[in-house]
Amino acid sequence: MSESGIIRSGVVILLEIEKKIGLKIKDLRNRNGLTQDELAARCELTKSFISQLERGQTAPSVSTLEDIVECLGTNLSDFFSEETEPRIVYKSEDYFEKEDKNGNIVEWLITSAQNGAIEPILVRLKPGTSMRPDKPHEGEEFGYVLQGAIKLNIGDKAYKVRKGDSFVYQANKEHRIESASKAESVFLWISTPPSF
Repeated sequence: MSESGIIRSGVVILLEIEKKIGLKIKDLRNRNGLTQDELAARCELTKSFISQLERGQTAPSVSTLEDIVECLGTNLSDFFSEETEPRIVYKSEDYFEKEDKNGNIVEWLITSAQNGAIEPILVRLKPGTSMRPDKPHEGEEFGYVLQGAIKLNIGDKAYKVRKGDSFVYQANKEHRIESASKAESVFLWISTPPSF
């Protein structure tokens, strides 16, 4: 085979790999119940990049691919593996973390939670800040305050929840959580079905 033939063959193989990666990302995204916008937001990428990636029109760097597959609840070795056994244990290094403009941190404790019935997250809320309002949706939300205190706004009512207190509510009204402490507040928040 000539040198140009070898190069052409190599290009074709690379294009096939890009298509396979794109299709696998699309399949995982759909199984996780995420839109391209939602996946892009979690990975801090653009929707157009995710779209091009899923169609095999672009190739991510290894670090970008690693971020994407972690947001989809897996890792690179599992992503390229053909086994589909569900994961049972998640370690702290597996958590997916996102920080908002106020320095509040949301950690997804089970990165593949979108596949199941619940979505547990850990929230670290800075004093004087709040999370974005959540529009009404179906399901329930449960929380347990580990540190500090929060103010839970549900519809036109507000509730103060302190360390050691828990809360549960139907998510059919607009709701928002804000800090009610002079120090950082930390709480476990579980939604069913996954919606965060």
